[in-house]
Amino acid sequence: MYTTVNEEGILNNYATEPQMYYAEYPAIWEQRKYALQGAFATLLVITIGLVAFSVS
Repeated sequence: MYTTVNEEGILNNYATEPQMYYAEYPAIWEQRKYALQGAFATLLVITIGLVAFSVS
């Protein structure tokens, strides 16, 4: 932790910054997994909407 002291003796604590890195483009199998998750999420939202519409 990085700490500084001003003229009045007040301490300022700063968190250490993490090491930066660039994100990598997802692999083909990861892209397919994301598409499948999106399809299931869309199906879930549509189902909840239809149930709410039919109940009301």
